[in-house]
Amino acid sequence: MKDQTNTQKFQTGNVILIAGSHLIHDIYGSFLAPLLPLLIEKLGFSYTLAGFLTAAQRFPSLLNPLLGVLADKINVRYFLIVAPAVTAISMSLLGLAPSYAVLVLLLVIMGISSACYHVPTPVMIRQITGNQVGKGMSFYMFGGEFARTIGPLVIIGAVSLWGLEHTYWLILPALLASAFLYLKFKRVALYRGIRTTPSSGLGQTLLHIRSPLLGLAGIIIFMGGLKGAMVSFLPAYLTEKGYSIAVAGIALSVLEAGGVIGTLAAGTLSDRFGRKVVLLVTILATPILMWVFLLGPGFLSVPLLFVLGFFLISNGPVMLAIVQEIGSERPAYVNGLYMMINFVASSSMTVLIGVLNDWLGLYLTYHLATFWFFGS
Repeated sequence: MKDQTNTQKFQTGNVILIAGSHLIHDIYGSFLAPLLPLLIEKLGFSYTLAGFLTAAQRFPSLLNPLLGVLADKINVRYFLIVAPAVTAISMSLLGLAPSYAVLVLLLVIMGISSACYHVPTPVMIRQITGNQVGKGMSFYMFGGEFARTIGPLVIIGAVSLWGLEHTYWLILPALLASAFLYLKFKRVALYRGIRTTPSSGLGQTLLHIRSPLLGLAGIIIFMGGLKGAMVSFLPAYLTEKGYSIAVAGIALSVLEAGGVIGTLAAGTLSDRFGRKVVLLVTILATPILMWVFLLGPGFLSVPLLFVLGFFLISNGPVMLAIVQEIGSERPAYVNGLYMMINFVASSSMTVLIGVLNDWLGLYLTYHLATFWFFGS
């Protein structure tokens, strides 16, 4: 594998390596939603507090711009290697948590690890994909979405096999995976930060990129309600309707499986047809499919969840490609700002969804989130 970064050529091997590390990391990062019904039953907290768990998981994203500044100055290769192990340890111990406070602590640790991973990696992808940034982001996001497809199956399987309080056995595969990543990445030169001093300061960079970031922030806020409702509360919604925890976990995996295909397709399609066109199609299709899911016959639920996931989740690589094409001497800092906005806005909307669930119930909340989505 080549040791030098060639920004004019799509480096398939390096892209797949980073996408693979994304897969490993996000398998463990997806454990919270399928465990929520069991954790609520064990510790007896409300849907509002359940929403705050997602916020706790994403709270460290406030550090993303600082991590971006750091990533622009140093070699962050080891973030890719260590983060999957740290995330796995914290998420595999959720079932052992004796209190809500311990749950929050474990999720904050996971959030710090996740921030250290997700800030530099899209910039690395940008460096090694030449003029096919959308395709590169699709590979990268494919790893994350595929992880969220199989992650619920992994944790539900572990609970079925060992019980809620013994899922710590899942830590061992992650440690082996991090060792494998070290062997694969130790000789691969990817993004090593800025070689020269940028001509503009952080404040000037922020002023330069404020317009596209504000536009993306608006889209994220309006999308965030429905995404939070589906990704964080779908298992709770289905178990409330009488389905088993196993069926609810499978349903979440079906939703995420649609997202896997969507993310793989959307970035490449946006290279060909334009970022705005692909975003608009996903925005228009999603609320229509959501209403069919809520109001249609039950036998359509599984195929609808797959198609809904395709459109609801597929905008990720397109938005990442837009961020990476803004043009800045501080790419990791810009990506850190975007990730902070993304995580803060989406987690805030998830908390709001949790509050509405307690006040209005999950069914009515899902309808309100669908109306809200049109604002994007």
